[in-house]
Amino acid sequence: MRFPVFPLVLAASVLSVPCAPAQARWSIADDGAITWPVKSTEAHDDNVEMTGRKVSVIVTYGVTNGALSLGEFVIFPTFRTVPQGTRSHISAKFAAGDEPRIVVNGVELTNSVVTGVRQKGVLEIHGRIGDGIAWTRTIFPSTDQPAVIEIISLTNNSVVTRSDEVVTIRLDDTPKAVRAGLTNGLDGPYLMSAQVVDPAERKLKPGESVTYVRVFSARRTTEPVVTIDVAAELQARTASIANYLDKLRLETPDKVLNNAFAFAKIRAAESIILTKGGLMHAPGGGRYYAAIWANDQGEYGPPFFPFLGDATGNLAASNAFRLFATYLNPDYKPIPSSIVAEGVTNWHGAGDRGDMAMLAYGASRYVLASGDRELAMQEWPLIEWCLEYCHRKIDTNGVVASDADELENRFPSGRANLCTSSLYYDALNSAVDLGKELGKPQSQLDRYAEQAGAIRGAIENFFGAEVEGFHTYRYFDKSVPSVNARALQRHKHYADEPDHLRAWICIPLTVGIFDRKEGTIAALFSPRLWTPDGLATEAGDTVFWDRSTLYALRGVFASGETEKALAYLQAYSQRRLLGEHVPYPVEAYPEGNQSHLGAESALYCRIYTEGLFGIRPTGLHSFTCTPRLPKDWPSMALRHVRAFGNDFDLTISRAGDKLKVDVSAGGKMLKSVEIAEGDTARIDL
Repeated sequence: MRFPVFPLVLAASVLSVPCAPAQARWSIADDGAITWPVKSTEAHDDNVEMTGRKVSVIVTYGVTNGALSLGEFVIFPTFRTVPQGTRSHISAKFAAGDEPRIVVNGVELTNSVVTGVRQKGVLEIHGRIGDGIAWTRTIFPSTDQPAVIEIISLTNNSVVTRSDEVVTIRLDDTPKAVRAGLTNGLDGPYLMSAQVVDPAERKLKPGESVTYVRVFSARRTTEPVVTIDVAAELQARTASIANYLDKLRLETPDKVLNNAFAFAKIRAAESIILTKGGLMHAPGGGRYYAAIWANDQGEYGPPFFPFLGDATGNLAASNAFRLFATYLNPDYKPIPSSIVAEGVTNWHGAGDRGDMAMLAYGASRYVLASGDRELAMQEWPLIEWCLEYCHRKIDTNGVVASDADELENRFPSGRANLCTSSLYYDALNSAVDLGKELGKPQSQLDRYAEQAGAIRGAIENFFGAEVEGFHTYRYFDKSVPSVNARALQRHKHYADEPDHLRAWICIPLTVGIFDRKEGTIAALFSPRLWTPDGLATEAGDTVFWDRSTLYALRGVFASGETEKALAYLQAYSQRRLLGEHVPYPVEAYPEGNQSHLGAESALYCRIYTEGLFGIRPTGLHSFTCTPRLPKDWPSMALRHVRAFGNDFDLTISRAGDKLKVDVSAGGKMLKSVEIAEGDTARIDL
């Protein structure tokens, strides 16, 4: 299966301001969908991932001179093979040669052209055959079965062409079957297939339509064929999307930002697999399913899910921390980076990546925002253990040592990196707030507060530096490189060079450390790091990972540089929602070729909840709000925030030279306070 390549441009002359948005290929429809009206001379292809509880599909679609190319890469995460590992699921590719052929009046038609494409959690491709036949292909995953459904609708358009011709239509379908797990199926063997349910011939009078259903499915060979009620499946999928969109609605004067936020909610919330180990939020990308990682499913996603209030997302977050907690031990050996294969085994190939800091950070923010005391009590031992682990890893420089970072030695990170220590600092502060709610000993909370002060000082003293002329941070001490052979080989010349700027210098901004904000922001948005696709991982390299861009945008908003952050957020959002590879944030390039991973979309939403609106949990029913309302916006709002045990609206508006912070629910004002710009409102629900 071919995935499109989107070249990176990294040139010093390109950017000292946000890259000018490329001409948008897509536009936003009145109902919030995005649409691409295809021109007859266009040549373009793209892919999008969609996920259900038992299946995920990456659909590649393209148009060349009006002709459609279509391919489906279907992944079945709960059909496992042995030996059990991260990618021991089955999958199959279905390409153009597997497509059913449309036959009209006994003739296979080849003059089909695409007229438009539409996305809103369901992919729709529209076209015509000559002037007489209109068609639509609608593709989406089942919500709860191991199946992807394609609805092929054809309409006799003779009424439009003023003809009374009755046409005969049939599909010539050659079902494709792929066997898997013949010798290594965990409970197989398995059969994956693609076929039209009933391709029989139909006669259509002018204006009449016919619908065929094509199903991509998997089953154990001992099980019956998967049966599909297509109307019920489509209704379930659209209802699920509508449910995501109704919760945590963003309202700003910027239509692109509102829509990009709405779409990111879809991808973040749908990417959850029902496994024998419970619900698991899946990164995706054709590779990572029925498994959890300390960064994606510990650090990135859980702090967002309580705000959305989707029950499945919250359950998946709780399940992730439950699974990680099974590895707690009295000897403080590190928790594995990833628990894979539906929870039955783990991966720890990069050693300690700072995973315990990730888990303490994500779990403490998650349970505070959840408003659930019982859940907080359940997760406290994991948080407490991870904080103690990090404390025991403090090195002679006062920072937290780790074997790698979340990039797993793709780039060097030495023996201690800025990311791990910053996350540990934030987790300590959250633990103080959470511990107060749970009645933990004051001596313990005082110790956490003292440790937070110490690590903050160490971050400044050890990582604070002048790098490439910017008053910012070095990411690690390059004189003490990682022992990982992969990192050393890729960057064997590194120790002989000056420090390079790194994308993750943004991390302190996201945890409330603004001591070097001016130099850090200048470095992030300089031509050395900023590219048309956001931040390069390292100055001078062509690799980018969206996650660092998403953290950076959140941090720049949090630091108070609202107008600058907004300009870059608008450029990024325009590119991801309406550009050449849409409609979600992506993982990385060239690795993964910009896969639509689920947790990246959660990080995009956190730009708004934690950055633009400045929400920080301080208790199970309380938070601080430091809003960053852009100067040209009269107001902004988050509707149906489900966090802190409530369902409320948060509205920020101008009141003269101040900002008005309103919290309301069910038409009743719960709290209204005016603050100076840059100040913080304290909200107790």
